[in-house]
Amino acid sequence: MHKRVATALFLIVFGGLLLTQCINAGKEEALANHQQSFAQFAGAASCASCHKNIYDSHLSTAHHLSSRPADSASIKGNFEEGKNIFSFSARTVIRMEKRDSGFYQVAYTDGVPRAEHRFDIVIGSGTKGQTSVYWHENRLYQLPISYFTAADHWSNSPGYPMMAVFNRPITARCLECHSTFVNTISPEGFEPEAFDPGTMIYGIDCEKCHGPAAKHVAYQQEHPADTVARFIINAGHLSRQQQLEACAVCHGGRLQKLKPSFRFVPGDKLSDYFITDTTPPNLAIIDLHGNQYGLLRASKCFRVSEQLTCTTCHDPHKKEKGQLALYSQRCSSCHNTDTHGNGKLCGMTATLGAAIQNNCIDCHMPARPSRAIAVQLPGVSSPVSAYVRSHFISVYPEETTRFLETQKSASQKVQK
Repeated sequence: MHKRVATALFLIVFGGLLLTQCINAGKEEALANHQQSFAQFAGAASCASCHKNIYDSHLSTAHHLSSRPADSASIKGNFEEGKNIFSFSARTVIRMEKRDSGFYQVAYTDGVPRAEHRFDIVIGSGTKGQTSVYWHENRLYQLPISYFTAADHWSNSPGYPMMAVFNRPITARCLECHSTFVNTISPEGFEPEAFDPGTMIYGIDCEKCHGPAAKHVAYQQEHPADTVARFIINAGHLSRQQQLEACAVCHGGRLQKLKPSFRFVPGDKLSDYFITDTTPPNLAIIDLHGNQYGLLRASKCFRVSEQLTCTTCHDPHKKEKGQLALYSQRCSSCHNTDTHGNGKLCGMTATLGAAIQNNCIDCHMPARPSRAIAVQLPGVSSPVSAYVRSHFISVYPEETTRFLETQKSASQKVQK
């Protein structure tokens, strides 16, 4: 009797272990095979035939402009004589030069050119700044000089040493957040990676958020009467956490990869591809640039809400930067007498009256200097930071005081 019980228990335990191994193996195999290829992409232009208004609107967004081929239309910065120089010292300078073959950064020592590389790709919409990269043997390297929008001037590239060198590699992880796709042709785990330039899909475009669309486009063209979108990701059908994690891939701080870049697609679980931090965000060390998700997650607005996501406030299909009244209206969709009662509205409502409807943002999401976007400008001894909106939504007494003073000053000017 005991022998039969022991045998039965052994079989149950063994079967359970075997099943667990099969499940884990299946999961690993699925993740390993979850690899996108260039052939799976249709290109954003193919979306225009059915989604023209959305497509046209998206072309002006910072996402779409996150990376582009470098040319006279896309490169920010001045190439005029006298305005095209960044000096490291009296002897060493880099000149931005326009030639028949393209645009170049050329390093000079005592007036003698010693290194030069062409602007091949620009990275960044230019809202805060724009850096550039060049191709060398199927690898990408950052140019040492960038454009800094706040000063309308050339600066050293953020994080680059104050030296005229051209050796900082661009990794797949960089491209994962500044482009839709590029095929990596070097062995897995080898850095700096090599890429196939012909497979570069610039910008954060439709297929970055909705998944590769070649199969979707082919099906819908063959079945125009089918109004149900097939073989495509509808973000509206994702759970709240899935939506947040789709944004957190690039707006969740310095994530450490567990899988090669360009394998995550919206709807996937972030922790299957990256080491994620589940501890409460440390506001003292989070930088404003790149970890908006961490800051938002620490906000009371987020913690007490069951629905708030990035797209509650941001329409990824439209350029809305600087439209404070529009964002304030979205704040009011939750912060109103219907949902909170008079006692839960902003304490400045009675003081500011209608003015508060046009600008919740400056008081509760102030612009702060970013440590990550800090550059060296010619003639300035200390690094200069770009200012980025804090996504830690809170009460900032000093900002409230400043806002009230601004409103008072504006009112006095009107009265005069």
